[in-house]
Amino acid sequence: MNIKRTSFVIAMMGAAAATAALALSACVAIPKGAYAVKPFNKDKYLGTWYEVARMDFKFEKGLSQVTATYSIQDTDKIRVDNKGFNKKEGKWKQSIGKAKFVEGPETGRLKVSFFGPFYSGYNVIAIDPDYKYALIAGNNLKYLWLLSRTPDMPAEVKEKYLAQAKALGYKTEDLVWTDHSAL
Repeated sequence: MNIKRTSFVIAMMGAAAATAALALSACVAIPKGAYAVKPFNKDKYLGTWYEVARMDFKFEKGLSQVTATYSIQDTDKIRVDNKGFNKKEGKWKQSIGKAKFVEGPETGRLKVSFFGPFYSGYNVIAIDPDYKYALIAGNNLKYLWLLSRTPDMPAEVKEKYLAQAKALGYKTEDLVWTDHSAL
């Protein structure tokens, strides 16, 4: 192989690697104008959260009674246990994943994976001082969750979080409000 061809092949491989790295890092992004909670208390965040509302997507479509339970998996990982009831199928669905901090445990910016090496952004962009209610942004405006330590959230907290999400560009009218009536 001549030097020009070798240089070209090396340059193409480098460009491909850079493109792949950029594509993967974009998956753990935070929506423009959103900021992760800082300081963030990982230990206070652990435990079970009820999904109050979400932007619907294929992995949660048709689910009710959705919860997410976070626990320590490793020194630098959090175990994520999501479950919800599919009324149509009459059975529970569960997904176990892992989360890692993007900027360190003092910032509510994580990346979550349920499928091998592929991560998505999980950004805690609002939380009350007692860690009872949280607003979570995904890596773009297609993913948003309102979470609570109980199946419901006070109207004033809900309104505050909806206003914050709307200001970032979320179409809050598209939110699916999670049914917890069978609990």
